[in-house]
Amino acid sequence: MMDRTLKALSLILSYPSRDLQRAMPEIGAVIGGDPRIAPDTQAALQDLSAEFARGDLYDLQESYVMLFDRSRTLSLNLFEHVHGESRDRGGAMVSLIETYREGGFEPATTELPDHLPVLLEFLSTRPNAEGREILADAAHILQALGARLDRRESGYAAAFNALLQLSGSGADAEAVAEMLAQPDDDPTDFAALDAVWEETEVTFGPDPNAGCPQVRDMLVAMDKPAPKPWNRSA
Repeated sequence: MMDRTLKALSLILSYPSRDLQRAMPEIGAVIGGDPRIAPDTQAALQDLSAEFARGDLYDLQESYVMLFDRSRTLSLNLFEHVHGESRDRGGAMVSLIETYREGGFEPATTELPDHLPVLLEFLSTRPNAEGREILADAAHILQALGARLDRRESGYAAAFNALLQLSGSGADAEAVAEMLAQPDDDPTDFAALDAVWEETEVTFGPDPNAGCPQVRDMLVAMDKPAPKPWNRSA
């Protein structure tokens, strides 16, 4: 049985598309019906999904890029916050790919395997205890990202609060403080950010041009045991 809430949060944190906008009422309903998420967090996520549904798509896409693609301290690639550009990151990525494959999951996306929406897509197909354990391991990253988004008054912060609640675990305060001690990137300083992000492209997984089902089809298929993963490139 798929964890519909992890699936919904994966979609909320994915790059905005027209299909995703149309699916937001269903996504908000899934989150609103999960007793594991606190009522105030549910309300904040439903506000976010409603804003997402009625917003201008290009504004939503621009906001997403400025937050998550042009700010290294808000990167949704989790190993970025653990390993940076060290050699350990490559080994961790290979290990994660093997974990996906052992679980019968082949990410059909241009994103790296440690991209949070991809990980949540995988965890939505796994036993609840496994999902909680992996989210608990990343709790300090999730809390730090949520705090940074709060600073920017972004509604996306609620998604990270929900993930912490689903983990059933508190984050290590010292690790969170260490992450938050790093200065926030300025997403408007394009020259500086381009210099920081410049690196050789690494391709993991299958053909990035592989297709994916429509968002509504995926929502219908949430209860099926072997759903296809979300493809941001669609």
